[in-house]
Amino acid sequence: MEKRNYRARAKINLALDVCRRLENGYHEVKMVMQTVDIYDELEFKQRKDPDIILSVDSRDYLGDLENNLIFRAAKVMKQRYNIQQGVEIRLRKNIPVAAGMAGGSTDAAATMIAMNEMYGLGLSEQELMETAVGLGADIPFCIMQGTALAEGIGERLTPLPAPPQASLLIVKPPIMVPTQWVYEHLRLDTIERHPDIDGMVEALGQGDLKGIADRMENVMETVTEKRYPIITDIKRMMCANGAANALMSGSGPSIFGVFLEEEAARAAAVYIDQTLRTRGIEARVAVTEFYNRD
Repeated sequence: MEKRNYRARAKINLALDVCRRLENGYHEVKMVMQTVDIYDELEFKQRKDPDIILSVDSRDYLGDLENNLIFRAAKVMKQRYNIQQGVEIRLRKNIPVAAGMAGGSTDAAATMIAMNEMYGLGLSEQELMETAVGLGADIPFCIMQGTALAEGIGERLTPLPAPPQASLLIVKPPIMVPTQWVYEHLRLDTIERHPDIDGMVEALGQGDLKGIADRMENVMETVTEKRYPIITDIKRMMCANGAANALMSGSGPSIFGVFLEEEAARAAAVYIDQTLRTRGIEARVAVTEFYNRD
């Protein structure tokens, strides 16, 4: 039976604004999303029977199978496109869980891409993205990848020029920040400053890394930084150790810093890791870069 391997890459938000709460309970957002070169590894095998079998190297991640995004994505593909065969999926989890980096969404995206290819469905990328919207707002972007302006609930995507290459330091402190909790405590009427998304788009078009870094902003920090001051501490440490700027991704708690030089990013990674450990905090620390398909 056919077997395929995929890398499901994470995302960060270079800028994130929340415009208003919609009547259906969702929020209208405007954000610049960027794929990064940190990825989960997935192996897919066709099955003769109709079952969906999912195994993960971290049992803590798997949780309730029926609610797992990978399982749900496979189930939607089977039902919508009348796939009679099953699929066996093995996941090696590298992206931090519940980190604001779309780890679950990108795994679901890889699952949809793999099943489209393995079973010869012939769906275009746009058709896959339209199918994905019902599963999660970040999944269409994870199918598309690269750099994009996201609007609506995050599903309206406009490709943007890739940023100039830079090194990224990503730190995920050992805290959990549920997205729903952040939205529930977000007070849009009290936010005095909103990200300059249009300026960010212009800076991307000009290939201006400084202009991009200067406009990095996330309104969700108004909630998370009050509750979790470690996020502020890590941002400050990054900037004090050479980052052009630092920002929380999504609803957090991951923080990323943009560095012009890889050497500086790696030195900052060592410093921050050691500093946090002296405080009894074991964080996930990684140095990576932007990822854009050629």
